[in-house]
Amino acid sequence: MRTFLFALLISLTPFAAQAETQQRLGPWEVHYSAFRSTFIKPEIARQYDLERSRYLAVINISVLAAEQAGKPAQSVEVSGYATNGIGNRLQLDFSEVKEGEAIYYLAQTSFTNVEVLRFTIIIADGENKQELKFQQRFYTDE
Repeated sequence: MRTFLFALLISLTPFAAQAETQQRLGPWEVHYSAFRSTFIKPEIARQYDLERSRYLAVINISVLAAEQAGKPAQSVEVSGYATNGIGNRLQLDFSEVKEGEAIYYLAQTSFTNVEVLRFTIIIADGENKQELKFQQRFYTDE
């Protein structure tokens, strides 16, 4: 079951390359997206303490139990970083957002125009630790 926030965040990303993606990692089905923060309406950004800027991206992670279709999202530890084209590491500071049975992890990072960021996200609980890797190209629309 998708919640309002996740559906809203995804609906605000008009480009297919920035839409939600999912990957199976060990016992989890991980849903993730990364997009420019200006795609979020100002009132939603305020509600979730996100800064809007054409130079800031939002990273959205949701973790579900892979074998339990229809079950709510899992509470896990999420950390990670992004690496830009010249090798600079940008630490990601994730905040947990609970909305009903849904749990999301949101972080923000900066980027420059036509920049590809490579994300490394660590997802862990007491028993499992998995690494999610993906990349995203960002545009400032200059």
